[in-house]
Formats: sequence, structure tokens, C-alpha cells
Amino acid sequence: MVQFLVHEKADTVGVATVDIKSGEEVHGLYMDSQEPVVVKAVADIPLGHKIALIDFKIGDTVLKYGQDIGKIVAAVNIGDHVHIQNLKTKRW
Repeated sequence: MVQFLVHEKADTVGVATVDIKSGEEVHGLYMDSQEPVVVKAVADIPLGHKIALIDFKIGDTVLKYGQDIGKIVAAVNIGDHVHIQNLKTKRW
């Protein structure tokens, strides 16, 4: 079962297609190549929210759908929940 989708291989986050529980090994799919990807969730991630596919440090850029969607403002580990607590727009 696919639990998250990643639009492009270059993306650094995926989007949960179900509610994900911390500790689960979750299965995703790269939409451009149809390749599978597996990540261990380290936080609960609600449906529609982002899961980190790499470790991020403060100031790193997040890519989703092949686009820069903002910068990391608190360290994030692979499998972590990426949302307003650790991701901000670069506009302000």
C-alpha cells in the first residue's frame, strides 16, 4: 500500500496519502519514475502533510512538486513531520 507520494525524484519531501504513525515503516512512490521509496516515520504525520525524505538543517531549502516551498527553521530528520513548526516561506 502506498502511504505517501513524491512528485519528482529531486523532491525532498513526500505527501502522506493516509495518516502515518510514528515508528511505522512507510511505503511511498515517486510519481515521475514509479520507483518505490521506504522511510521509517519518526513522528505522526496526518493525511496531506509532508514527510521528510532527507535530513535537513536550519536554512535548507525544501522541494515539493519540483518547486522551492520554503526553508527549514528547525532541524528535521528523515521520516519527520515537515509543517509550520519547522518550515517557513522565504518571502518574509
